[in-house]
Amino acid sequence: MRGKGVARGYAIGRAVVMGAAALEVAHYRIAPDDVESECRRLRDALTRAQADLHHLANNLPEDAPRELGAMLNVHRLLLGDPLLADEAQALIRDRHYNAEWALTAQGQLLGEQFDAMEDEYLRERGGDVRQVIERALHVLSGTPALLPEETVCSGGGGEPLVVIAHDISPADMLRLRGARFSAFATDLGGPTSHTAIVARSMGVPAVVAMGNVRDIVRDGDMIIVDGASGTVLINPSETMLAQYRGLQRVYADERAELELLRDEPSITLDGISVKLEANIELPEEAPAALAAGAQAIGLFRSEFLFMGRAELPGEEEQYQAYASVVRVMAGRPVTIRTLDIGADKTLDDEVTVATNPALGQRAIRYCLARPEMFATQLRAILRASAHGPVRLLIPMIAHMHEVEATFAAVASARRELDARGQAYALHIPVGAMVEIPAMAIAIEPFVQVLDFLSIGTNDLIQYVLAIDRGDHDVASLYDPLHPAVLRLLAHTINAGERAGKPVAVCGEMAGDPRYTRLLLGLGLSEFSMHSQQLLDVKREVRRAHSNALRAKVANVLNRALPVDLARLEQA
Repeated sequence: MRGKGVARGYAIGRAVVMGAAALEVAHYRIAPDDVESECRRLRDALTRAQADLHHLANNLPEDAPRELGAMLNVHRLLLGDPLLADEAQALIRDRHYNAEWALTAQGQLLGEQFDAMEDEYLRERGGDVRQVIERALHVLSGTPALLPEETVCSGGGGEPLVVIAHDISPADMLRLRGARFSAFATDLGGPTSHTAIVARSMGVPAVVAMGNVRDIVRDGDMIIVDGASGTVLINPSETMLAQYRGLQRVYADERAELELLRDEPSITLDGISVKLEANIELPEEAPAALAAGAQAIGLFRSEFLFMGRAELPGEEEQYQAYASVVRVMAGRPVTIRTLDIGADKTLDDEVTVATNPALGQRAIRYCLARPEMFATQLRAILRASAHGPVRLLIPMIAHMHEVEATFAAVASARRELDARGQAYALHIPVGAMVEIPAMAIAIEPFVQVLDFLSIGTNDLIQYVLAIDRGDHDVASLYDPLHPAVLRLLAHTINAGERAGKPVAVCGEMAGDPRYTRLLLGLGLSEFSMHSQQLLDVKREVRRAHSNALRAKVANVLNRALPVDLARLEQA
């Protein structure tokens, strides 16, 4: 079976099949006199489920991934969210649904709303809704845990386990920490699902979006999980088992060899120095970036400080978060992107109606429409610059007046800090994300006034090709190698080179070693990616001859067909 590989590696083990992510529950109408008692039964179940998650979050084992605590707290908040709790009770009162029916009905409605969102990360948060409802339904029904306790608590010895599930919640991931698992395979999920995030942090292979793997696999089946190709083999032959055991040994040797590159310079065969930087979402990720050898933080996605909470972070909280990253990086630059939110990415229960959220009020448009909130963030970022080099990155720029308005907002924030007597760096480079085709096409005036550029390939490709990468019907057309995409990349990089301004790529292309030689051939010398991808990209950089690649890429750039990556392999 095939799915989407989200954490590399190869695993062989026995299947342990987790229960359904959404329980089959009874659907019946209650008597009018029972409405309040049914509402109380629902509230009690939500409260108990919240208490369980709170206990888990406060008693994490020392080796638990740092992401788990945050995930558990987000689930606890979801259980108390009025859109779930109050609306489910309204269904009990208005339609006389039983508690289980009301909870699943409201959950289905919320799930559909998440599924319609443009942003991939937020779209996959619909899985959070399903998971918290499952937890509450277990409390209502009194059913046992999804995995037998003896399986979860079993120690060493015997064959490793491969967890097969419809979806896996953070709480279940925590319970699985003590088991002999070697991989995950799930029906649902994507690159930013909890299964993917935690699997990568643990170094465990994972394949998601398999559709119906849980319906096909049985407990005890022999399973191979190939996280590189997104393949799952069920009850393979001895020949296939032997082949994959060989791949396991090769992969282990490869990772060990990559670790030797950690302290080696990132330089091509012809002496071109290439900066390899890290993308982070939360301050706690900075130490891992530093340990992986990142030369800087190329993208700090500040919106993750704002999401999944009832109140927006104030200036002091933001300052502490940004400053902590600056201190950890100890003199290495930290690029902080201002709030990239809006339209489908709502904050503080805001409701935004947009025909197409990707084309609505988001990112810099959102911030300029809320000057007080924007000023709070700018002051916090400026204050953090007192502790080390900080760069300010503005997302979704399309017009020069947006750049001018940003400069004015920064100047105003400086004056406010001066009036308070609070310190900040005298010069903070200000750059912009190149992700709207209009900016990439008319790049020259922008590159003259900005200090640097960072290309967000994820959105740029989506806008250039008019393809929603979350839409399964057209996902196959999402092509980073399309000639129009590559010409815009080359145009932007060349404009920066002519103006003497640094240009980075911080989208998914930067962290994919398949595209490293191509990007080098386009003239790129600054890559920013997830810290776990750094060594793979560094290896490709150190094997490449930059000038030879530039000549090869220039020869094929104006052709109508996508660049053949195989032709770049020898350069």
